[in-house]
Amino acid sequence: MARRLPRHSSPHAPHQQAHPVDELLPLPRLTLYGFQHVLAFYAAAVIVPVLLGNALGLSRQELVHLINADLLTCGIASIIQALGVWKAGARLPLVQGVTFTAVSPMIAIGTGAGGGTAGLLVVYGAVITAGIATFLFAPVFSRLAKYFPPVVIGTILTIIGITLIPVALQDAAGGAQLIGTPAYGSPENLAYALGTLVFVLAVVRAGKPFLSSLAVLLGPVAGTAVAWFLGDTDFSAVRDSAWFGVTTPFHYGMPRFELLPVAAMLVVMLITMVETTGDVYAIGEITGKRVDTDTVARALRADGAATVLGGILNSFLYVAFAENIGLVRMSRVMSRYVVVAAGLFMIVLGLLPKAGGLVAAIPHPVLGGAALSMFGMVAAVGVQILAKADLREERNALILGVSLGAALLPTTVGPFFDRMPDGVRAVLDSGITLGALTAIALNLLFNVFTSRTAMEIDWARIADGGPADPLPGAPAR
Repeated sequence: MARRLPRHSSPHAPHQQAHPVDELLPLPRLTLYGFQHVLAFYAAAVIVPVLLGNALGLSRQELVHLINADLLTCGIASIIQALGVWKAGARLPLVQGVTFTAVSPMIAIGTGAGGGTAGLLVVYGAVITAGIATFLFAPVFSRLAKYFPPVVIGTILTIIGITLIPVALQDAAGGAQLIGTPAYGSPENLAYALGTLVFVLAVVRAGKPFLSSLAVLLGPVAGTAVAWFLGDTDFSAVRDSAWFGVTTPFHYGMPRFELLPVAAMLVVMLITMVETTGDVYAIGEITGKRVDTDTVARALRADGAATVLGGILNSFLYVAFAENIGLVRMSRVMSRYVVVAAGLFMIVLGLLPKAGGLVAAIPHPVLGGAALSMFGMVAAVGVQILAKADLREERNALILGVSLGAALLPTTVGPFFDRMPDGVRAVLDSGITLGALTAIALNLLFNVFTSRTAMEIDWARIADGGPADPLPGAPAR
């Protein structure tokens, strides 16, 4: 039986406690929990500009600018999503970050345009167009949510978690920059990662609610302290970074809008809209907060607005970050104002490169050990939602099984995609994209273009602490 959560306060029942999502915590707790979200988010946030910048051959100075721009935009976008501005923002504890789904397509677009800053300009043209389309299409897409039942959303979230776990393991081995060297996967790196993971698990196992909620913050702090004591932490980035730096709009020049890159990015944004829809329902399930089509539309508008802002401020496509959903699940801290605090921290990091250098000093293996637990929780949330679909039913089982197989194809048979035209490869050479497209297509084939009705989640019963049975009128499974 799910834990009973307090209902929303209302004019008819002013004495009732506010929902945990809308609870404004004391400032010290907001600060601690907000910073924990930043640590959970930071490694995954900076990896996208790092991967893209290295692939396009950008200089170190240009790469640092991309990272600062990303952090600044992430902070603004997270505040919009959690706090709500006009009709944008789900008003849920959702952190916004650059989506992994777009990495391979953006690299293909940028390299196809000649690489360097010239390639970035074509990427930004596609990003801005996709953001505008998302903002405008959000109300329509939110009404299509009925075509994304638990088997689709659960499959996509499971794929995201499974796809992110290797990123955590790569950090645990020392980071991508060490691949091919004897240091990659060394016993020392794995010891740091395992030690951090064991520390996180021990704090959770201790059973003290306050300490357990800070486990993902305390793990990297403890791991970094041990690494510093042993001489394995490099704080030179703090010393060499400037105190203050502001990204300016269109820093690299005016964006270039080209048809094929724009089309590829629109396909990617379609996948991210499904991803955000799944994240919104997942956070609704975790927090017990009812999610409806208006909530989904507001979340998607926030994605679109943040993506347009990203293209202007030299960043990329934004989506609700599944990593931090795992943190909400682990910490059981559900207040959306914690995400607002995290957004303010991110803005500070984006404006103060020296502060960002301090967070960047956390050793990769330490981050990898902490991230492994969080990314695994993302997959666990997907499995939790999949439990609402009857996987004994052959069609649902096929949707899950074939989609998981498709998601693993880009990482296991990379040369297959190298032979594709650039426009096609820009869309399909991503496990998340390919797996999500497969799940959507199979669901349309098996459950939509037939007389079958997909099971829906009864959010009212979840909020009351009851089981999520099918809504009245939905077929029994």
